[in-house]
Amino acid sequence: MAKKKDTIIDEAKKIKSELDELKNKKKKLDSSKKAEGKPVKKTAKKAEAKPAKKAEAKPAKKAEAKPKPVKVKKLTKKELEEIKRIEELTLEEELEEELSDQEIENFKIEKVDMERLTNKVCDILAERESDGMFQSELWKKLKLTSRDGSRLALKLERTGFITREKLLENNRWTYKLILKKTPISTESIVNAPCLTCTVEQKCSLEGEISPENCQFIEDWVIIELKKSAKSK
Repeated sequence: MAKKKDTIIDEAKKIKSELDELKNKKKKLDSSKKAEGKPVKKTAKKAEAKPAKKAEAKPAKKAEAKPKPVKVKKLTKKELEEIKRIEELTLEEELEEELSDQEIENFKIEKVDMERLTNKVCDILAERESDGMFQSELWKKLKLTSRDGSRLALKLERTGFITREKLLENNRWTYKLILKKTPISTESIVNAPCLTCTVEQKCSLEGEISPENCQFIEDWVIIELKKSAKSK
């Protein structure tokens, strides 16, 4: 009986151990099933590597040809002096180079009494005496263009009535005109009473009739002075 009891106990232990083993296997299966049942987290798709664009091979820029340095010709002293002379040329000097002596001496302004104009120029310059007058100022006073005034100045210098003094005024070369001599004009004695005087033969400095006390001369001088004042 004891042996049979022991045998039963052993078998019961064996069965129990098998049951325990089965339970463990079941637990493992259950746990593996649970693991399989969980939703798998979607991993962010890695951006597909786009094929890199091939850099377009740009045509290499041709090196720009540098201009060759221009060799500046060194001017001679004579050439430099000529350039300076040309830069300092006045309108009169340019005209002198363009016009002949005859063209200058025979210069006339259309519809202008040249003798009267010459006398007027000399009268104005006589008032300035040795100080003279800038020609631009004189031509403005006489309402002449620079070109006509310059030709007139050349003509008066050639005929010996004036001298021209070259000066630098306001960074420009110009001339100052100075009276050299007053021109002789018959206009000043055209109406003189002496030319038609009926008692000319009796006229003398010590005689009864004299230029010092002549009423005809006195009247004539007064009339001429009035004319001169009006013209100014």
